[in-house]
Amino acid sequence: QVQFVESGGGLVQAGGSLTLSCAASGFTFSTYSMTWVRQAPGKGLEWVSDINSAGDTYYADSMKGRFTISRDIAKNTLYLQMNNLKPEDTAVYYCGKRMTNSLAAALDSWGQATQVTVSS
Repeated sequence: QVQFVESGGGLVQAGGSLTLSCAASGFTFSTYSMTWVRQAPGKGLEWVSDINSAGDTYYADSMKGRFTISRDIAKNTLYLQMNNLKPEDTAVYYCGKRMTNSLAAALDSWGQATQVTVSS
């Protein structure tokens, strides 16, 4: 079955960097759009970024220029490099798989989440 193992979260000071990893299994990783979403304390889910099978990347406006999504097909792993972190980036981050290679497709699987805490 589809599984994800997320890692890389932690506590960092404002202005610092973290790289999240999401190791995927149980499906053909290269053929689906993959996404990162997050949920801050007391708030709803927020879309962060997507990458499709061609390697095209998409970001929420507040992440552009600070976050970089990438995927290693050989390792079946999705990454999110986060630079210049701000306290408002504090959230639990989920990686997810879309039902197709389209950014518009719904998510049908997601990881267990990893906590990112940014101190001011």
